[in-house]
Amino acid sequence: MIRLRRLRENEVLRNMVRETQISKSDLVYPVFIKEGTNEKNPVDSMPGIYQYTLDRFDEELERIQAAGIPAILIFGIPEHKDECGSGAYDENGITQRAVREIKKKAPELLIIADVCLCEYTSHGHCGLVQDGKILNDETLPLLAKMAVTLAKAGADMIAPSDMMDGHIAYLRKALDENGCVDTLLMGYSAKFASGYYSPFRDAAHSAPAFGDRRTYQMDPANGREALRECEADIEEGADIIMVKPDGGLIGFQQGFVQVGAPGIRPHSGDQVPARFSAQAQNKPRQLPLPGEGNSVNPAHISQAPANGAWAAVGVKFGCGSLLTPGQPQISADAAGG
Repeated sequence: MIRLRRLRENEVLRNMVRETQISKSDLVYPVFIKEGTNEKNPVDSMPGIYQYTLDRFDEELERIQAAGIPAILIFGIPEHKDECGSGAYDENGITQRAVREIKKKAPELLIIADVCLCEYTSHGHCGLVQDGKILNDETLPLLAKMAVTLAKAGADMIAPSDMMDGHIAYLRKALDENGCVDTLLMGYSAKFASGYYSPFRDAAHSAPAFGDRRTYQMDPANGREALRECEADIEEGADIIMVKPDGGLIGFQQGFVQVGAPGIRPHSGDQVPARFSAQAQNKPRQLPLPGEGNSVNPAHISQAPANGAWAAVGVKFGCGSLLTPGQPQISADAAGG
């Protein structure tokens, strides 16, 4: 008889052989920074989540640091929107200012900057629009300008969530040509079209004004095509690849890991806002306190900082021992729409 239960005999053994573990070092905390002054606006669809003006963000920054969360994923909400999303690549735009200010106050905090036009366009789509069609190639230069301005503002990592073809190669080239050779790129490599993102779109004011995003975000039924997307991002120079949403696509994960590992790329999984919202409706927001240890129980992940919990359950870096020893980790991102 093969007695596999021996490894489950007690808590010490179970902890020792646990294949997948989540710690605070894996978490990324999504934050929403808006134009204006002295505002802290609740996001009704995600209880406990707020939009902050930059002058009010210190209180949340202190909570992030006290909780030991090592990184944030930043989304800006501009006051003005237009057809070409000009606020996205303005050197003095809200996101660029926020990156500079936060990096000055918390230099040790890893800042990941979302790159997409949806929060900045009047039509809410992730690229330029002509006659109802989302333009791919014409959008790339604007995304590149946004990436460069954010990197020069102090962002450590750029996370393009737009799902335009060829964007990783285009951004990598632009970053390198502008002296940002050490800036990391995390691709939303397999980003599936999903209604799960609705709470995020409330938080970021980024819902499309017409149609949907299925002409550029992926069909959730197409696992093989998603692996092609991951392979393309690796070939184009992504430092990290991501699948989103993560929780509803467990069957896709093994192929995702296999694609990421041979390419020597970390990979990430995104637990989406709808999941956080469902949890938050039934459980009060709690922050882990300093001294409570570095381990996070996946069954109680909503106890991590509000939108940070959503991020890995939002962005979780590393899929534990799904990777063989010596291989880089893979990350998961749950933020964005």
